[in-house]
Amino acid sequence: MFLNADPMVQGVMILLLIASLASWVVILEKTAILKRASKAIWMFKRAAYEIDRRVDPADFPGFTSKIVEAGLRESQDTAGGETRADFRERSERSMRAILSGRLDRVDARVNLLATVGATSPFVGLFGTVWGIMHSFIGIAASGETTLAVVAPGIAEALFATAMGLVAAIPAVIAYNKINNTIKKMTKEALAAIGVVGNNLARLRFSPEEAAPRPRRQPEPSPVLLAKAENQG
Repeated sequence: MFLNADPMVQGVMILLLIASLASWVVILEKTAILKRASKAIWMFKRAAYEIDRRVDPADFPGFTSKIVEAGLRESQDTAGGETRADFRERSERSMRAILSGRLDRVDARVNLLATVGATSPFVGLFGTVWGIMHSFIGIAASGETTLAVVAPGIAEALFATAMGLVAAIPAVIAYNKINNTIKKMTKEALAAIGVVGNNLARLRFSPEEAAPRPRRQPEPSPVLLAKAENQG
């Protein structure tokens, strides 16, 4: 069908094939990247909630250590008359900037999937219309309406439509899945950043809360005191 198709329909088929291959390259690449990034952010969130008395970037995995380092650097800058809320906002803003830059790298080329998913059916439809028009031209030239005259052009048209759908459907599904995963990762990372920012503020404004507290000795009961006096 491809070799016997009209040159315009052949061009449409080649374009749709290239779009489909490009989509699958992006899909496979983003699948691997999102798997690593999701694991790092999950561990980032868990490490943030396990902070005890200090914030150490070495306790955080992968690129999330860079996020914590940005917060620590920002927390070391002093500002006179700064409230605890202002301090938290400043520290968390620096961490969110690093997170945003990382997520931008994860999100790169994802728009290609949206473009392929939105345009491929229409490109395939163009090939369909052109193939049917080519069939009508063949009918007019031969003066016959037999199946042998009509079938090749109709087959070309249907094949172009099918290729458009084959390119569009995986791209749309992958685009929605990737976007949902990135939104979930962003939500979890922002929650972890909030926890880290709160701990930085606690260390800055309430250092006594971060220091280990001495264990309080239990007070002896009156019964034990009475027995001790009797034995004495």
